[in-house]
Amino acid sequence: MSGAGSMMMTYVLNSLWQVPLIIFAASIGARLVRPLGPAPEHRVWVGALLSEALLPAMSLLPWEHLNLTWSWHLHGQEVARGSVMVQVGNGVASGGLGFPAAVIGFITWLYAAVTFLLTARFVWRCLRLQELMRSAEPMKLTAAAENAWQRAVRRMAAGRVELVASRRIFAPLTMGIAKSSVLLPAELIPDLPDAELQTVIGHELAHVKRMDFVKNLLYELLALPVSYHPGVWLTRHRLSETREMVCDEMAARVSGPKEYAQSLLKVAGLLLQGKAVRVPYAIGVFDSNTLERRLMKLTAMKQKIGRVRRCVALGACVVLGVAAVTSAIAMRIGVDEKGTSDTHKKAVHSVNVKAEVMQNQILSKVPPVYPPDAKAARIQGKVVLDAVIGTDGHVENLKVVSGPKELQQSALDAVRQWVYKPFLLNGNPVDVTTTINVTYTLAK
Repeated sequence: MSGAGSMMMTYVLNSLWQVPLIIFAASIGARLVRPLGPAPEHRVWVGALLSEALLPAMSLLPWEHLNLTWSWHLHGQEVARGSVMVQVGNGVASGGLGFPAAVIGFITWLYAAVTFLLTARFVWRCLRLQELMRSAEPMKLTAAAENAWQRAVRRMAAGRVELVASRRIFAPLTMGIAKSSVLLPAELIPDLPDAELQTVIGHELAHVKRMDFVKNLLYELLALPVSYHPGVWLTRHRLSETREMVCDEMAARVSGPKEYAQSLLKVAGLLLQGKAVRVPYAIGVFDSNTLERRLMKLTAMKQKIGRVRRCVALGACVVLGVAAVTSAIAMRIGVDEKGTSDTHKKAVHSVNVKAEVMQNQILSKVPPVYPPDAKAARIQGKVVLDAVIGTDGHVENLKVVSGPKELQQSALDAVRQWVYKPFLLNGNPVDVTTTINVTYTLAK
């Protein structure tokens, strides 16, 4: 349980600070691309939510085994016509935040309980949606309204979609996976003028065309492990807000931005008379409480954005996102359990150490000797070793990863005798894991 508890504690600690980092980067990125329209801004927040869900899990991966820095070379002695080159790869300082087993156990069970409750809520809400869908009734339309509905479906290229009525909702909603359904309030919709009804239908069909219901379920499912975090709530709010703006823009292309904005305001006045319209995971025209900003966006003067400015904004946004993700992985936090044996104190927290730093840590080294039998048989190649340097600077563990069998023992015998300065992390000596490449070559 200690290993699983440490991993879960690592996940929670990383999510606590990585989520705000992603929100900060996404806020800047959203501001950069906002002049380009709601669609790029929406993509920024989608990327932010996915990053918040995946980065804490990625922090658990063994990134220390990747060679991400430059290597350096030590030329060993030549034996007859053969030579040996030693290449020390990236070093990794191993250590982590130490927590008592009781603390790790408490936080593990607390996090597991919260995640279980959030998952149960997700399942319960999905069951509620199914029940709501079963209670819906086919919408009875006049011939003119039916023709208008079919024209709107064709115009939006919405595919398979049905129009139904429900007495359990107070605002239009969209749901469905294999077949989409637009739900309209049974009691209030008959009072809507044709223009406002077309506004509602156009907006909901935009959701259908974008498959927003399916996407929203997927986002919620992926974000379940970090749904406890308030930052994730903010990200979901921004995602919902920009999603509605994208659908507003799509629907307004038919009737015109100003006409659509006026109809949207009238619909809000007719339908939302102090009623709660929120149905979890369903997608509706009033899904986010940002009607004022949506109306301002619709009626604002459109500025033409040049191709250069567009490319610069998008490029800056991509660079910012990559920098945020890279920083989140590079500065990840690890957790060790205090009081465990050395066998159980594995490297959870890793700090990349440049090869030049590892080179300066060597106090003494023994050059590998080219085995005479291998030289006579003209065997050459590279022996890759994984080495663990202890806190006292001696090689505590050394194993062969790959390489010719005839050359492996020579490499092991030499590297075992190397002595390093103790590597300090936050003033304390720590174990270092490194990769050493010993290359044996014969003169032509």
